[in-house]
Amino acid sequence: MAGALEGIRIVELAGLGPAPFAGMMLADHGATVIRVEREGRSPAIPPEFDILARSRASTVRLDLKSEKGAARVRELARDADGLIEGFRPGAMERLGLGPGVLLEDNPRLVYGRMTGWGQEGPLAQAAGHDINYIALSGALHTYGRAGERPVPPVNAVADFGGGGMLLAFAMLAGILAAKRTGKGQVIDCAMVDGSALLSALTWSLKAAGMWKDERGSNLLDTGSPFYDVYECSDGKYVAVGALEPQFFAVLKDELGLASGQFDPGLRDELAAAILERPRDHWCRLLEGSDACFAPVLSLAEAPDHPHNRARGTFRSPRGFPEPAPAPRFTVKED
Repeated sequence: MAGALEGIRIVELAGLGPAPFAGMMLADHGATVIRVEREGRSPAIPPEFDILARSRASTVRLDLKSEKGAARVRELARDADGLIEGFRPGAMERLGLGPGVLLEDNPRLVYGRMTGWGQEGPLAQAAGHDINYIALSGALHTYGRAGERPVPPVNAVADFGGGGMLLAFAMLAGILAAKRTGKGQVIDCAMVDGSALLSALTWSLKAAGMWKDERGSNLLDTGSPFYDVYECSDGKYVAVGALEPQFFAVLKDELGLASGQFDPGLRDELAAAILERPRDHWCRLLEGSDACFAPVLSLAEAPDHPHNRARGTFRSPRGFPEPAPAPRFTVKED
């Protein structure tokens, strides 16, 4: 079955992290994505292991600093719906491939620009990484336990959630507008902006007086004992998220807890109870119930969990597990 994005053509100038993630998402769902890699540059990840480079229609290698290479990119962009690039502001202009040039060649082109700090602003030309962008947006301040330093959530929040995924959304929004109006546009997708956007609920709760600006003291940041991670007797961990009273009631009943949901002694009682048994015991008792429970699985374990196997959440087309394309699309048959 053809993908939902069949007929959309994207030129992707290869880079690291968020821009390839956007290209992967679009390609996974049927867009024709032509990946342009820089000639003579070794890939950061060996191609046979690079999940972010999958599903591309083709890959070409060009010297973008040469007239021939720049001309080839212009040629590809003339027939494309969109172009994705992840260079520092001004780099594409210096190559003669800025939006002014490419939109003159193709007025309906959607020109997606992926950066950390954005195309303008005091930090626009500074180097940075995910940890820096989420620090500036306020997001990093919220990750971690009370009295401890902030804990970066790998590089999921800025690079991929607030970066690549937001760019994929923006590209499709821009392409829909271009199909309606015949006019393309330039997308300024900054990871500092995107990571701030992902914290919208936190900002809502703070404005309503329902979120303290101190880490580890709130409902969803390990400040509540019924929404936290606990160690088992075998050194493995389980995640409990029994926020609603009816779900906490299930957890309390199954574990035989004496404390109420908001009693001061709940955390110690819950931790002591879970520590008495190995993780598999708690899985047998609580998985599939309304206790809002899940085992904390390692990367090695996650692909083999029965639920993930049933859904095909992971696949192994190259001999090692990788996350399958998501979300799912279902076409109703006549």
